[in-house]
Amino acid sequence: MNKKYRVTLTAQERQDLEALVQKGKAAARKLTRARILLKADASPQHGPAWTDEQIRDALDVGLITIHRLRQSFVEEGLEATLQPRPRNRRYERKLDGDQEAHLIALACSKAPVGRARWTLRLLAERFVALGHVEEVSHETVRQTLKKTS
Repeated sequence: MNKKYRVTLTAQERQDLEALVQKGKAAARKLTRARILLKADASPQHGPAWTDEQIRDALDVGLITIHRLRQSFVEEGLEATLQPRPRNRRYERKLDGDQEAHLIALACSKAPVGRARWTLRLLAERFVALGHVEEVSHETVRQTLKKTS
């Protein structure tokens, strides 16, 4: 087996992973990762050293998943491999408090001539036409109005 990332577990790591799998009281993703590492273990004493194809067929996971898991184990260690990566995505607000207040006031006002009520797209167009923002989507209008009930 000529692998770039070769998983070799210590006796303690193997024992911890087996205990985790036997207990079965963890997140499904964590348990699957533990099972993959146990099957991929190429240590001389206890490792079955299954091929990626054997692991894929036995555990019903993709080959890329197995490859990434091997790489993560070799480069980052056991704990980082079992835990999901923290999300670092930040969402910035489209409208500030003053703009939200103007939008709510517009939505509470009388509908335009020829209309029975405001639509989200119509609110977005009018909000931009009034010069409160350069552009705004109807989805942003919906989410803003939903927050206020």
